Formats: sequence, C-alpha cells, structure tokens
Amino acid sequence: MDGDLREFVIYRCIVGSRAFGLSEPGSDTDRRGIYLPPAELHWSLEGVPEQLEDEAASECYWELQKFLTLALKANPNVLECLYTPLVELSTPLAEELRAMRSAFLSKLVYQTYGGYVRSQFRKMAQDLRTRGHMRWKHAMHLIRLLLSGRELLRTGALPVDVGEHRERLLAIRRGEMPWEEVEAWRLALHGELDSAYAATALPDQPDYAAANRFLIKARRSMVREE
Repeated sequence: MDGDLREFVIYRCIVGSRAFGLSEPGSDTDRRGIYLPPAELHWSLEGVPEQLEDEAASECYWELQKFLTLALKANPNVLECLYTPLVELSTPLAEELRAMRSAFLSKLVYQTYGGYVRSQFRKMAQDLRTRGHMRWKHAMHLIRLLLSGRELLRTGALPVDVGEHRERLLAIRRGEMPWEEVEAWRLALHGELDSAYAATALPDQPDYAAANRFLIKARRSMVREE
C-alpha cells in the first residue's frame, strides 16, 4: 500500500465476520475505507489509484469517487462500510457521507444481492457435482447476503450483525448443515427477497444528484491555495 497516499484516508471501518458477529478464534480483522487525495495529485498526469490495498493486513481503501460509484450501484461490500457500527476513523466529511447513506439505497439492491447469490450458488452446485468440493464459508456469507438484502428492501436500512441467525450460519461455515438444507434455506430466502422487492418503499434509482454534490464539495475541500 502506498504510504504517502494512506495519510489521506478519511474513513476506516471494520467489516466482514467481526462486523457480522460471525468471527471465530483466528478470524481476520478486515478493514475498509475511503481516501481523498489532494486536488493537485488527482489532477496530475500521474493521477491516483482507484484503491489502495494491503492484502497481508486485510485492508482496502477506495478513492472517494470510486467508492461513491460503487455505492450508487448498490455494491454490497461498499454499502456495508456505510452501515457497520465498527468505525475506527471518520473525519467530519466522512460523517457527512454516513449521514446521507440512505441516498445510495434503491431497488438495485435486489439484483446486486439476489442476482450475485444465484450465480454463486450455481457455481458451487457445479463444483459439488464435479469435484465433490464445497466452500462452506462462502456459502455462509451468501446466505448472510440474502438476509441482509431482504431486510434492506423491507426496512430501508442495512443490518450488519446477523443476530438470531448466527448459530445457523456458523453451522454452514463448519460444514455441519447438509447441502440440501442450505439450498432449501437459500430458495426460501429468494422467495422472501422477491416479496420484499415487490413491496419495498425504496426508489427505483439512488440519489445521483446528492452523491455528485457531495463529491464536488469534497474535491473543493482538497484544493490547496498557492
């Protein structure tokens, strides 16, 4: 990770198993966030990377515009950053972004959550048939994703901690739940996701104008007077 750019991180949070309430001994601590470089770096010929990543430390920071773009597309990993209660660093600008997080929620959630899970379960079923292999941790997180998407469509807010579903999800992770039972739970959740989508009060599209106003304000804040 580029240390010179890391000093411009404006938001850092903990996501993944620790935020979901699904951590076990030895679980990694996954940190994600946002960085906002000075205008002269952003405008330069060299430019700035869309993300800073340190795989060894399980850290990733998106440049603000990239983060907003992903949030507008209802990317689950990015929305999770805005709703996790485990926040380690948040500047006033980042707090303003968190305060407007509902602007990124829309019916697009139905596809980004439900569509992704369907495609991944098809691949896992194929692996199980051809290789006899199953990534149980991945299956657990896919079920968790459906639970989150369902509640997001129902309530207009993203629950991060899995609460009452914890033990059942961990049983999947440990391979203690038969594949047929996992698949049955998935299908039931897809049905509930469909019903939530039909009744949701979320708008068809996120608030692009609000996101754009915020980006312009943030960019202006990083212009240094000569």
